[in-house]
Amino acid sequence: MKFPALFVSHGAPTFAAEPGQAGPLLHAIGKRVLALSGLRAVLVISPHWRTRGLRIGASARPQTVHDFGGFPASLYALHYPVEGAPDVAREVAELLTQSGLSAQLVDEQGLDHGAWVPLMHMLPDASVPVFQLSLPIELRPANALALGRALAPLRERGVLVVGSGSLTHNLYEFHQSETEAPEDYVREFVQWARRAAIEHDVSALVDLRGAPHGRRAHPSDEHYLPLLVAAGTSSAGEPVEVIEGGVTYGVLSMEGYVFGELPGVSAAA
Repeated sequence: MKFPALFVSHGAPTFAAEPGQAGPLLHAIGKRVLALSGLRAVLVISPHWRTRGLRIGASARPQTVHDFGGFPASLYALHYPVEGAPDVAREVAELLTQSGLSAQLVDEQGLDHGAWVPLMHMLPDASVPVFQLSLPIELRPANALALGRALAPLRERGVLVVGSGSLTHNLYEFHQSETEAPEDYVREFVQWARRAAIEHDVSALVDLRGAPHGRRAHPSDEHYLPLLVAAGTSSAGEPVEVIEGGVTYGVLSMEGYVFGELPGVSAAA
């Protein structure tokens, strides 16, 4: 069984309590994933665990980390009581070593909101073990794609690889936004990214600054890099399914992608 890889947009922390358009779609994706046999664990790459070099969370019971401030108190009461996957984490470390990459295991690493927020919608019963791979501070787009290539064998070992970010992520405009209507530049960037993802045009995806409004959509690239990791696990012949999550706060695109075959009803249906 070859599992797909996912890129999901987790948007603002309020997505945990406000599913909007994307939440039900992720829930439908999760049910289709659970219908497959042999799922051992979910590996999440999020922009909110930044480290020097690669780190792998190896906690047997990762805590829910509320790594944000200034949001409603109800968000801090949310928890995602999931088991970790220390054995699979060690397997990932060995796989990366074989690819010439060094990764350090971290025994007490919790799940940041880039992991648990989308998983609360996708796998709400927390029945599948979850662990994280850090996003190195020094990672560049081409290296993120290469990291995905190194992780690709996990898809045939019962591991669901999930890159969690935001397809557009300009925090200044998020805080300044006074409208829910999507900004024109967001629509144009989403159209570009969707085409590149569907066509497996990785040379375009790697060149973020060459994308329409790339610098405005991502003043910094940490929320974009997980897309490249997920795309890097896929090959040109695989189908790509779009998760049309809409746009929140006018500037945060919640679009995502399923790289690879995932039987069942399409999330866009």
